[in-house]
Amino acid sequence: MLGLKLPTDPRWANIAEKNIDEILIDHAYCEQKAASTAISLIVSFPEYTELVTAMTELVQEEMSHFKMVHDLLKEKNIPLGRDRKDNYVAKLVTFFPKGGSRQTQLAHRLLYAALIEARSCERFRLLSEELNDEKLRRFYRKLMISEANHYTMFLKFARQYHDVEEVNQKWSDLLDYEGKILASFQEGTSVHGW
Repeated sequence: MLGLKLPTDPRWANIAEKNIDEILIDHAYCEQKAASTAISLIVSFPEYTELVTAMTELVQEEMSHFKMVHDLLKEKNIPLGRDRKDNYVAKLVTFFPKGGSRQTQLAHRLLYAALIEARSCERFRLLSEELNDEKLRRFYRKLMISEANHYTMFLKFARQYHDVEEVNQKWSDLLDYEGKILASFQEGTSVHGW
């Protein structure tokens, strides 16, 4: 369903479980960045009323997810700490050339967001199936469903606001590139890392 070209190695869930504190911290920041992305889309493309409405709702949802993860951190007496660079996203957003029309820029940003949500969905599914902690398994199962909805929403808007055939080709190319990014990663303790 997600179309990812390189599935996550199942061993990632084992590494994540052994480093769950780091995963939760990284996850909290992922939720915060997702909210920031939605705000940025509102600010950059206010003329797209349906997009603005959806992004307004998404900001609220992502911040509620941030609060949920932060509450888990507090329960475990783990400080949030400082944000870390997300190497996955940093590499991913270099794929499309800068510039172009506003519609092209919007399509690129929506495709990036869709792919990040798709990969998060896949990772959360693994956590929901592989973690020993029942509470965390349920937590990630619920969030997996949200990420799937976000992924399809971003793709829908990309196809709505740009030429569908062009978007589909860009999506396919981006999926190929993303698979190569993941293949190049070494072990790590992040939501989108190895």
